[in-house]
Amino acid sequence: MTSSPATLPDDSLASPFDWPGRPAAAAGFSALGERFLTRLPPMPMPSGPIGTPYLVGFSPDAAASLGISRAELDTPAGLAVFTGNAVAPWSDPLATVYSGHQFGVWAGQLGDGRALLLAELQTAEGPCEVQLKGAGRTPYSRMGDGRAVLRSSIREFLCSEAMAGLGIPTTRALCVTGADAPIRREEIETAAVVTRLAPSFVRFGHFEHFSASEQLPQLRALADYVIDRFYPACRSEPQPYLALLRELARRTAELMADWQAVGFCHGVMNTDNMSILGLTLDYGPFGFLDGFNANHICNHSDTGGRYAYAQQPQIGYWNLFCLAQALLPLFGEDPDVFVNLSDEAQAQPAIDAAQNVLLTYRDIYGAAFYARYRAKLGLSTEQDEDETLFGDLFKLLHTQRTDYTLFFRHLADVRRDDTPAAAEARTVRDFFFDRAAADVWLAAYRQRLQAEPQSDDQRAAAMHRVNPKYVLRNHLAEIAIRRAKEKDFSEVENLRAVLARPFDDHPGFEHYAQPAPDWASSLEVSCSS
Repeated sequence: MTSSPATLPDDSLASPFDWPGRPAAAAGFSALGERFLTRLPPMPMPSGPIGTPYLVGFSPDAAASLGISRAELDTPAGLAVFTGNAVAPWSDPLATVYSGHQFGVWAGQLGDGRALLLAELQTAEGPCEVQLKGAGRTPYSRMGDGRAVLRSSIREFLCSEAMAGLGIPTTRALCVTGADAPIRREEIETAAVVTRLAPSFVRFGHFEHFSASEQLPQLRALADYVIDRFYPACRSEPQPYLALLRELARRTAELMADWQAVGFCHGVMNTDNMSILGLTLDYGPFGFLDGFNANHICNHSDTGGRYAYAQQPQIGYWNLFCLAQALLPLFGEDPDVFVNLSDEAQAQPAIDAAQNVLLTYRDIYGAAFYARYRAKLGLSTEQDEDETLFGDLFKLLHTQRTDYTLFFRHLADVRRDDTPAAAEARTVRDFFFDRAAADVWLAAYRQRLQAEPQSDDQRAAAMHRVNPKYVLRNHLAEIAIRRAKEKDFSEVENLRAVLARPFDDHPGFEHYAQPAPDWASSLEVSCSS
C-alpha cells in the first residue's frame, strides 16, 4: 500500500531559489492523486562541512529548455535545492509507487526509493519532469538509505548525456551535485545527487502495480493520463488502450535496435526500468562494448547473463509481455468496461488482441535492426546477400573480439576499388588479430559496395554520421570518477563536452577514441550505487 501524503517541510527547509527563465508549472502526474504517490520533502545532507554541496557536473544542453544557466545553479541557494537540502517555492516534491519484475521474478511493490519528483514544468519542447536521484529515503526505499554515491551519479550523468549525443531516446541529466557525507556501499563512499529530466518517468512497473493490486480504476486513470498527455492519437482508435500497447511495442523495438547498433548494454532491464515513452531509463550497471562479444554481461550482479548484450531485444519483448498482461483488463471492446479475466469468454478476446499487437514487435525490431546496420555499413540499397554479409560480420567480430566502435568508424575508409596494397594498408584491418579472416569479409564488403549508387566519399560521410568516434567506455568514466574523488571535476566536463558531439573530431581528445587499456578488463560494474 502507498503512504498518505506527508506534510511538506517547515521554513527550515524552505529556499528562495528561483531562476528568471524557469518555465511555467504544468499539471501532470501529481494530479492523479495519493494512491499514485507520496508527497514528502527531500532528506537534507548532514549539517556542517560534510553536508555542504558542490557542483560536480552541469549540462548546458540539458539546461537549455529550462532556461537555467550554470551560474544561476552554482550558488548556495541553487546547490541546496538540487542536492535536496532545501525546497524551492516552485517545487512540490513527491515519490511515486510502482511494482515490477526484477531479473524475471515478480518483486511486488517497489517505487521511487531514492528519487523525488521536484516539479513538472511546461517547456517549449513539451512537459518536463525535474527529479532528484539520491535525495534520501522515501516510503518506497525498503531497506535502502535513499542515497546515491558520487561514482554512480557521475556515470549516470555522463551516459545520459552521451546517449542524447548519439541521438538515442533517453532521460537527461541537468547536473550532479556532491557532498562529503559518507555513504556505505561495499566501501565507504561520498554522497551525490543527480538531477534528472524527462517528459515522464512513468514505467511499465507503474501499470503492473495497479493491475497486480486489482486497483482497476487507477490502472485506467494512469493509462488515460499517458494517452492524453503523450499519445493523443490513440484516443481516436476504436480500442485506445490496445493502441497504446501497439505504440509502446514500436518505441521499445526501435530503442532496442538503437542500443544494439551502438553496442550499449543496459545491464538491468527490469520492468520497473522500462520507460513508457521508450526512453533509456535508469543508468546503473551499463556499459558500451569494447571488444565485441555477443554474450557480454556488463552487470557483475547478473550472474546468469539474463541481460547480456545479445539478449536485450528478447528481454524488451518479455517486458512488453508483462506490460500487456497488466493492461489486459482494459482491452475490451467497450473501453468503459473492465474485462473480467476470470471469465474465459471475456478474457480470451483480450488475450488474443494483446498477442497480435505483441507480434508486431518482432517485425518492427527486425526492420529497425537492418536499417541501422545498413546505415552503419554505408549501404543505401537492400540486396539479397545483405543478411549473409551481416551474419558473417557478427561472427567475425565475435570470434576476433574486435573493438566494436573503432571497427565501424574506420570501415568508412574502405574503398570499393581498393588495390591489394591499399586494402592491406587500411587501418580497419589492425583491429583483427586474424587479418586473413578479416580480409575475406572485407573483400565481400567491397564487392557489395559495387552495387551502391553513391560515391565512396558520400558513403564515408554518411557512415561518419551514424558511427560515433567516441562512446563512454568504462575506463574513461573510471578516470573521471577517480579524479572527481580528488575534487578535480575537469575530466567530467571534458568527457561531457566530447560525448555531446560523439560523431565529430575533437582535437586534443583523440585519446578518448583509443582502444581500452588492459587494466579496463578488471573493472566491474554492479547494481550497487
